Amino acid sequence: MDNNVTDMLNETIEQLQKIKEEIQKVVIGNGETIEDVIIALITGGHVLIEGVPGIAKTLLVKTLAHICQVSFKRIQFTPDLMPSDIIGTNVFNMKENTFNLEKGPVFTDFLLADEINRTPAKTQSALLEVMQEKQVTIDGISHKMSPIFSVFATQNPIEQEGTYELPEAQRDRFLMKILITYPEYEEEKIIISKTNEGRDFMDMSTSGTEKILNEEIILNIRKKLTSVTVSSELQEYIIKIVRATRESDSTILGASPRALISLLGSAKGAALFKQRTFVTPDDIKKMSYPVLRHRIILKPEAEIEGLKEDDIISSILNDIEVPR
Repeated sequence: MDNNVTDMLNETIEQLQKIKEEIQKVVIGNGETIEDVIIALITGGHVLIEGVPGIAKTLLVKTLAHICQVSFKRIQFTPDLMPSDIIGTNVFNMKENTFNLEKGPVFTDFLLADEINRTPAKTQSALLEVMQEKQVTIDGISHKMSPIFSVFATQNPIEQEGTYELPEAQRDRFLMKILITYPEYEEEKIIISKTNEGRDFMDMSTSGTEKILNEEIILNIRKKLTSVTVSSELQEYIIKIVRATRESDSTILGASPRALISLLGSAKGAALFKQRTFVTPDDIKKMSYPVLRHRIILKPEAEIEGLKEDDIISSILNDIEVPR
C-alpha cells in the first residue's frame, strides 16, 4: 500500500475516533454499540437496534444525525400505520387540477423506524425498495433518496403482544442487528449526576457535541474503506463462516450471499477502529455476531434447547480453522 493511501486511511481512523468521542458526550456507556453504528454508517448499511425501552436507542441515532449535520426523521410504527404514511402519496390539487407528491418521512438522510415490529408486514414492506435501491416508487414513478440514506430501526425484545415478526427479506436488508444493553453502575452514576445538574440529554443544542461530518465527508470515508486490505485467505474465511450458517444442524435458514458483502465491509470498518489498514481474523470474528445474528432462523428443537443465534455463531467460529 502506497504512502498516500496509508495517510488517507490514517486520517479516516482519526475521524472515526472523533465521531465516537462526540457521541459519548451524550450517550453514556455501550461503547461497542456506538462503534458498530459508526461502522454501519461508513459501510453504507442499515441497522436494526434491539433493546428494552429507555436505554438511549433513539438518543444514539439522534446524536449521530446531529454530528453528521444531516436531516433526521422518526416514524413511530403502530398497527394502523399504512405504507403511504411512510413513503408518501400523490394528492390531487383542485386549484391546479394536478396531482402533487406529498412526500413521506422516508425522504430524509437518517430515518429512525421506532418499534418497527409493531406494524404488519404490508407496511414493513414499504421499506424494502428504499432500503435496497435507495428509491421509492409511487404510482409508477421512481423517486431517488439521499445518497447517504440510512434506516435505523428499533425493536423491543421483551414485549411480544401486538408485534409482528420482520420478514426474512427485510431482515436481510439490515447490515447489522445490534443489541444495546443497560449501562454499567458507574455509567449510571454519571447519567444521574448530569441529570441532577440540569442536563437534558435530548437537547442537542446543549450537548456540547461538535458537528464534524457532512454528506461529502461521509461519502469520502466510504470510498476510502475500499483501500483497507483483506487477504485472499481471509476472504475465504468469510465465505466459510457464512456457508456454515446454512449447513448447521440447528438452523432452518442461514445467511445469504448479501451477508458476505456485509461481513467484508464491516470487518474493514472494525479494522480502522483498531487503527489498522488491514483486516485480521479478530475483526471478522467480532463483526460476525451483529452481521449474522438476524440472518439465522433456528430450528424449533434448537430453540427448545435454549440456543440463541449468537450460540450458533460462536460454535461456527470455534469449528472453522482460523487462517494464519
